[in-house]
Amino acid sequence: MSTLYRGAAIFRPDGSTVADHALLVTDGRIERMAPEAEFVGYDGPLEELPGATILPGLMDAHVHLVYGAEANPSAALDALRPAQAAIKALLNARATLAAGITAIRDCGGKEYIEFAVRDACNQGQVLGPTIRAAGRMICMTGGHGNKNGRVADGPDEVVKAVREQIHAGCDLIKIMATGGVMTPGVNPEDAHYSEAELRAGIAEGHRFHRHSASHAQGADGILNATRAGVDSIEHGIFMTDECIEEMLARGTVLVPTLAAINNILRNANAGIPAYIVEKSERVAVHHRRSIKGFYDAGGTLVMGTDAGTPFNRHGENTLELAYMVDIGIKPADALIAATVNPAKLMGLSDRGHIGEGMAADLLIVDGDPTEDIDRAADTANHIMVVKNGTVALRRGAPADTDTIDLAAF
Repeated sequence: MSTLYRGAAIFRPDGSTVADHALLVTDGRIERMAPEAEFVGYDGPLEELPGATILPGLMDAHVHLVYGAEANPSAALDALRPAQAAIKALLNARATLAAGITAIRDCGGKEYIEFAVRDACNQGQVLGPTIRAAGRMICMTGGHGNKNGRVADGPDEVVKAVREQIHAGCDLIKIMATGGVMTPGVNPEDAHYSEAELRAGIAEGHRFHRHSASHAQGADGILNATRAGVDSIEHGIFMTDECIEEMLARGTVLVPTLAAINNILRNANAGIPAYIVEKSERVAVHHRRSIKGFYDAGGTLVMGTDAGTPFNRHGENTLELAYMVDIGIKPADALIAATVNPAKLMGLSDRGHIGEGMAADLLIVDGDPTEDIDRAADTANHIMVVKNGTVALRRGAPADTDTIDLAAF
């Protein structure tokens, strides 16, 4: 089965767009990308898209599917039985796809519940994004994420924790280098794991072909994780020039998650625990400055939102593009951070850019998002979302929304 997409500009991996080209999608893949004149005489299914831009499906490299963006997501999750949490995670995944996010990286769940959602989506049992999942976050005793994470102390125990995640079926290793905003009683600036502990866990993950992500907010923890060989730094709030230099030297990428702090501060009076608000207020300016400094130095950004944290809703992931542009990132670079770069980080070699032989994961938007990022950031401007050649969302068509009463399960 083939469909021709015609009339739109096409986003290229270098951040430019090309006009007067068309895409022929066959059996879920891009069969041909060529000037429109080459398709004269085509008489199959056709999508006419004048004035639009075809983007690769966007990617969010930091979400938590089991959390639902409540004022206190941890408490809300605790109130659910495992079956309810699984259904909730699936609904969150489907909302994410409907927003034009065709691949995600789940950076920590609860008791591997999210693995079932990953498998159902990746195997095509349900229409959802491609998912890579970390399983249980690995943290020190009393460390950030300890409530649902795998607590481990010392290099040997960290290695064992990594092996447990691999045995459970993880796609990446998530290891906590510092304190964080969402855990009571810890300081985001404090380093938690030592460089030796981080190095042992990251090396063990790499030995078994898993890339690694490190929650790292304070400068000492960022340096520990970078020197230990981590693939991505998550958040990077208190980054220094030394952090930036070492990350650039090692090719370490940064996943900013600007949406997390922004949404907490915008809803500070809506029932979010006071300790979360206080820490968010303390880190906000540093966060924006750090991300912009890394970008200005030529660092590689990968879009991530931390979706699931307070008022940071699955299905509103694309707002991160606007948040990046707001701090001075060029629209085209923000789009590269949401397409080409996460595909490389996540090992999705057949996704992340538009080309012949690539999977037909597409987001089609009004206008030119390289000039106006809201064309992609605001879902009201989305015309169509395509996943593996299947239309997941079409503007004006009845919404395929799921309304399930979790209390029934």
